[in-house]
Amino acid sequence: MTIAETLDKTLIADLYRQMQLIRVFEERCNVEYQRQNIKGFLHLYVGEEAVAVGAISALREDDYVITSYRDHGHALARGMEPNVVMAELFGKATGSSGGKGGSMHLFDVSRGFMGGHAIVAGQLPLAVGLALAAKIRKEDKVVMCFFGDGAVAEGEFHESLNFASLWKLPVVFLLENNLYGMGTQVERARAGGRDIFTAAEAYSIPALQINGQDVLEVREAAVEAVQKVRSGEGPAFVEAMTYRFRGHSVADPQAYRERDEVDEWRSQNDPINNFRNAILAQEIIEETEFEGIDKQVTEVVDEAVRFAEESPEPSIDSLFDNIYAE
Repeated sequence: MTIAETLDKTLIADLYRQMQLIRVFEERCNVEYQRQNIKGFLHLYVGEEAVAVGAISALREDDYVITSYRDHGHALARGMEPNVVMAELFGKATGSSGGKGGSMHLFDVSRGFMGGHAIVAGQLPLAVGLALAAKIRKEDKVVMCFFGDGAVAEGEFHESLNFASLWKLPVVFLLENNLYGMGTQVERARAGGRDIFTAAEAYSIPALQINGQDVLEVREAAVEAVQKVRSGEGPAFVEAMTYRFRGHSVADPQAYRERDEVDEWRSQNDPINNFRNAILAQEIIEETEFEGIDKQVTEVVDEAVRFAEESPEPSIDSLFDNIYAE
């Protein structure tokens, strides 16, 4: 079955555009960090674009998304404005958190994007809380919770899966297994090895493992998981096997993995290049159309940087804003 037989051309082009936007945005963030326009911690999503784009495309606008500190890709895939995201990274008043959250704390409640969270596994119980609230209110909403393999070693992981299963809460637990928790291979940190999805079986949660570098495979698995969860069957668990082409953060020298390994993933498992080549081979979109999308994406990112540069710094008085709820 060809790609065109399962998805229309507009959606195919949009999936590519979103992944390319994330890639160009993240690479530009790396440049701006070196220029000291972005400070603090910066965790890039380069190489993992297919997971956020494919999974979030299965959601409705009124569903929730919550993730970890590596959150730029999810925010953009959920539809956050690149200008606002970049301004937040620059620490400007026009950013999504008024310049106070920075890279790890992007939020857009209007889009159901309930934030990036810096505490490892900290978003898991929050996702369960969102799902419990939706169930109590009888809202037809699904919560999609992204987390990394490093979060599996935390107690919140087990507590969250257990509670969600007991109460049959509408949560899709989406594990982005990029094979390294900071600088440690997952096999060296987890007794069960790299196949983490089997851990969900202990909590009676249906789980599967997919190729996180294939945006269509991710989307298909996400669509099925969301449908099951929305029907009231309880949570689902999807492990997407992926890889970060850059280090844990921009300050990471990456001494823990061989250059040949990174080069092999970049050359053979780049989710954007592989998707583009498959579309070209099936003559769904022509090269000139891709060039147009690439040009548009570059212009969007250039504008985001210009917007961030020209935006004002937060005022001193803003330190006292949003401390207490009125």
